[in-house]
Amino acid sequence: MRPDGDDTTTIDTLRRLLPADILVTDPNIMAGYRTDRAPWAAAGRPAAVVRPRHTSQVQATVRACHDLLVPVVTRGAGTGLTGAANAVDGGIVLSTEHLDGIVEINATERYAVVGPGLTSDALRDEAARHRLWYPPDPASAEWSTIGGNVATNAGGLCCAKYGVTRDYVMALEFVDGRGRLHRAGRRTAKGVVGLDIAGLLVGSEGALGVITEATLRLRPLSTQARTVVAGFPSLRSAGCAVAAVRAAGLTPAALELLDHATLRAIDTWHRTGDLDAAVLIARIDTSAAAGEAEAAAVLARFDAAGATWSTRSSDPREAEELFGIRRLAYPSVERLGDVLTEDICVPVSTLADVLEAVRLVAERREVTIATIAHAGDGNLHPLIVTERGDHAAADRARAAFDELIDLALAHGGTISGEHGVGRLKRGGMRRELTPEVVALQEQIKSVFDPRGILNPGAML
Repeated sequence: MRPDGDDTTTIDTLRRLLPADILVTDPNIMAGYRTDRAPWAAAGRPAAVVRPRHTSQVQATVRACHDLLVPVVTRGAGTGLTGAANAVDGGIVLSTEHLDGIVEINATERYAVVGPGLTSDALRDEAARHRLWYPPDPASAEWSTIGGNVATNAGGLCCAKYGVTRDYVMALEFVDGRGRLHRAGRRTAKGVVGLDIAGLLVGSEGALGVITEATLRLRPLSTQARTVVAGFPSLRSAGCAVAAVRAAGLTPAALELLDHATLRAIDTWHRTGDLDAAVLIARIDTSAAAGEAEAAAVLARFDAAGATWSTRSSDPREAEELFGIRRLAYPSVERLGDVLTEDICVPVSTLADVLEAVRLVAERREVTIATIAHAGDGNLHPLIVTERGDHAAADRARAAFDELIDLALAHGGTISGEHGVGRLKRGGMRRELTPEVVALQEQIKSVFDPRGILNPGAML
């Protein structure tokens, strides 16, 4: 980027172009914008933070940075786990937090048009008023933003049945690396005109453009909920239960796994009682008698796979209480120390073997790994926990992190199911993709961002 490293020119230029209240240069305030939730990833010190309130201010910022050859890192709520939103030395952090409006909820065509700074839960709440639902549900839905979710192709608990963010993006408005505004996609149920430019932006982690508006598909709201929970004597038996559910043609809205280390962390905080090697939690949202039959069928597969105990909810309130155990998992583990969050996805048929292999990695590297999994689609989150300040343990954790990447690839999986590549997994991406495919991605980036100012160092 800028060879002289002079922030003064950048700041003076932006001061001439932007209102004073959206340009932040106070180091104490900027410190809160330096990193996402991946403390293990490198982060620089930005020259300034820009918090635009209008698309024209996004354009002005990017255009100036293009001319000055200054990096631009777009940031939503900073809930990412790969360092994709971490600042670059001398660059600009462009926060979309104030671009949080709801332009339209169209109940007839079942779509929403929203700003990138709107939170996932805020969209869900507004959609529910129209008897509609936005299914992507990352664990950070209360805080994470739509722009960030689109940029990382976020998933969540309901992906096995309802898909990920990509399945709900109909159209995007975005600013490219020259500061030019584009609209790509459609608002109709079908459309096959031209290349899928909007699709390229999904999962691009801010490397191709700054998303300034999103048109998102909505579904009818379901009010039915049943929860089935079972404990298992081993990770392998739990993994076999998941495979049995899939083999029977059953697709719960969510099918989550918590291992013993995770359950122990939850128990330390909430005193949940006896602990198993693993617990599976299935959420059934099929309506009426069909939902009852599906819950019974899932329960039967759990029992046949060797569950030591099993239960199901008797009413919607109890269903929410049982499923609430899952929502306690990540915050409970975070209380134990520093957490390096892995995110791998493997074929469900290999889940039992991979879960056992993760346990062996923890033993070999002498680290605590608490595994949470969206088991229904083979997406594992092994959380590598180390005591704060223990540098030797941190080194072992990084080694375990890399070993888990190799484990996923060896089982026909991918290095990231939903968190993205960011700065933590650039090396892993190059182990998964061929050099030719990486080169194609770099060529595509050069079309959108010819000077390479958009989120350099993340992914591409």
